[in-house]
Amino acid sequence: MAGLGLRSLSQAPRLYRAARSAGASARDAGGVLLVSVQALSTAATRSPGRFGRQNALRHFAWQACLTAMYGVEVARAVAVEQERGTKRPEDTAVDEHNNEVGRRFGAEHARELRDLPVRAAIGRLCDVAEPMWRSGELRVVERRR
Repeated sequence: MAGLGLRSLSQAPRLYRAARSAGASARDAGGVLLVSVQALSTAATRSPGRFGRQNALRHFAWQACLTAMYGVEVARAVAVEQERGTKRPEDTAVDEHNNEVGRRFGAEHARELRDLPVRAAIGRLCDVAEPMWRSGELRVVERRR
């Protein structure tokens, strides 16, 4: 997580503003940041040293949890802001795909996910994401050799 942590912290104000612009209350926008940090931390713990897998799990769990807890509009706005200014279109395309898969799952399972504490919800979502990643439903960028 060391390489991702500083960038993620520097994006917190942008993600907060994106959530607020999409209709989240100040409290819910703070919750968006909590979900974001938990998704980053859990994915890093589950897939140390495997960035592609870690990234796929993180984006899926992050967007599924945000959608379940705060709605698809807030989740989408935060994801768009997260990707704004990235310099690698292939990374953005993969992230957008995994985000959309996560939002669909979050919408379909919102009731059960909302009943869980954030840490438990993200953990459950990472459990769900593992077989999706193995089957190719979640995507990774193929790194050049």
